[in-house]
Amino acid sequence: MDADAGALPTVPVGRAGESLLTTRLRAMLSWSGAKETSSDPVTTLIKAHRRVHPGSDANLLRRAYSVAARMHHGQMRKSGDPYITHPLAVAEILAHLGMDTTTLVAALLHDTVEDTSYTLPQLRADFGPDIALLVDGVTKFDKAHFGARAEAETIRKMIVAAGQDIRVLVIKLADRLHNMKTLDARSASSRARIAGATREVLVPLCDRLGIQALKRELEDKVLLFLDPDEYQRIDAVVSNRPGWNDYMADVVSVGTSALRKEKLSGLVEPRPRHYYSIWKDTKQAGSPVPMDLPRIVVILDGDDPDCYAALCAVHQQWKPIPGRFKDFIAAPKNNLYRSLHTTVLGPEDQMVEVLIRTDQMHRAVEYGVVAPYRYPTRPSRRSTALNLFSTRAAGKQAAPPQRHRGEHAWLRRALDLEQAAPDAVQFVETLRCDLAEQQIQVFAWGRQLLLPAGASPVDVAYELGTRTGDRCVAATVNGVLTPLNATLTDGDVVDILVSRARNHPGPRKEWLDFVKSPNARLRLSRRFTEPEVAAGTVSDRLQLGRAAIGLALRRHDRALADEQRLADLAVAMGYPDLDTLLMAVAEHKITADTVVDQLIASVDLQGDALRDRQANLVPSTREAGDAAQRRKSSTLSR
Repeated sequence: MDADAGALPTVPVGRAGESLLTTRLRAMLSWSGAKETSSDPVTTLIKAHRRVHPGSDANLLRRAYSVAARMHHGQMRKSGDPYITHPLAVAEILAHLGMDTTTLVAALLHDTVEDTSYTLPQLRADFGPDIALLVDGVTKFDKAHFGARAEAETIRKMIVAAGQDIRVLVIKLADRLHNMKTLDARSASSRARIAGATREVLVPLCDRLGIQALKRELEDKVLLFLDPDEYQRIDAVVSNRPGWNDYMADVVSVGTSALRKEKLSGLVEPRPRHYYSIWKDTKQAGSPVPMDLPRIVVILDGDDPDCYAALCAVHQQWKPIPGRFKDFIAAPKNNLYRSLHTTVLGPEDQMVEVLIRTDQMHRAVEYGVVAPYRYPTRPSRRSTALNLFSTRAAGKQAAPPQRHRGEHAWLRRALDLEQAAPDAVQFVETLRCDLAEQQIQVFAWGRQLLLPAGASPVDVAYELGTRTGDRCVAATVNGVLTPLNATLTDGDVVDILVSRARNHPGPRKEWLDFVKSPNARLRLSRRFTEPEVAAGTVSDRLQLGRAAIGLALRRHDRALADEQRLADLAVAMGYPDLDTLLMAVAEHKITADTVVDQLIASVDLQGDALRDRQANLVPSTREAGDAAQRRKSSTLSR
């Protein structure tokens, strides 16, 4: 039965010639279908969601949309559209990705706490803690209270929340994608600023999470707004290529025949490049014209060994180009991307790029951390690309990731950096370095390490461990003694020589001039620079503010049973939420005693008003009023 359908409508008498059951079924279908009319703004969202998750709860989506529409009523976007069109569009992007209902509900509500009077405690009461966590994770800190640090604190908060639930980052990426799609409504300076920030942080973040389906669109929008002339030049070339479709059809046909000869089951299809990828390759090659080589992807029904069999079949059919082969199955990228890459001389002696992967690899390549939600069947044991988070049994929506630090290597490293960084600004600078798009792969002490392009042996040493970095004195690269500031290249084998002397002087300050990895930069910066304020992490400051208020309450012989009254006071005092008030207390912008004095005054005032009303009650009802007063006062008890 349709999830929109509630209680069965009552139809006491059937039509002539119909049974009562038939009449009821006709009424039921008519009633449920009437709810999803073309004028209903949620219909498109529900249809897109149910294409992936047929049993999803449409009523929950409708309720979330209703709350969001009511709270955003009267708000407009820069484009002149009603504001509600933005969260609805974000939810639709996530629905097409295949995300679960919880994520879509959070997307519909993601701006309510930040931009309306709807509070996080209200949202938690209405929709539960999971959705509240997602919304809170993407809610920005208020610039009025945090100033220039607001952006850095927001990014830090988002990464910490993603450690509990990776869907926080997925919502943020979909939010930015829709903002990029509607960037025409902004000024030229705003377009450049937002597109630049997207290229610097969110595009590489999308790459780290392996969500190529979003990354391609983000990159193309970045190119459109940062270099519109180049975008138009590439568009003109791509749109006008005579004979291109016929040539690609020939390549696909020959490739399919090559697979059949080897009795391999799979699909061969064109894999056109997106504009940003063409632009990047053109720039790297220094070509005067856009470089867009023909490219196909081979998607196999089998397992990893079939990929190598398919590679052999392709190389038997077409001559391979030396130096153009990469094996990302044996050595996956840091976002768990797995494929074989080769370039061959195809028909008419034209270079053709060939990507070879299994169907499960292809799903992981396209959707990354989203794959378990879009394809909620249990992955095979041989596939590691999809084994990011646990999923429910086949046929059900994927279970949300467990609330621990996650199994994704990049996110684990980011959370480690967050704990080590002395303040939010330094953490964000370190994160930007870690998100450097160009990376190299080196090997040291039997380990495969991914480092930013231009990294040195010192970077390798700190990846192996802080003590190894602090005490390294020399290094060999591919068996040759090499200076510590030498630039490494992809595939280098590095050996770090460590001093065991007790009086070893430790690292040198000049290493900061050439190290590239976030780990090395952070460790050395903390050793050789003194922060102005020992700020601590966001969670540290929240805990400090909460403890200070708790101590002030104890001095008045009071205690909080829950934080709802304190959250209400934060809003009454002009803070956007409780966290901002706690941060203000921790940073001595307001004293804990001031907060507690106002809290006690508000509780006592409300209690006096209730007692005055109770004084007018007859004795039979006064006892019930006293019980209500006791329940109400229990949140701030003596």
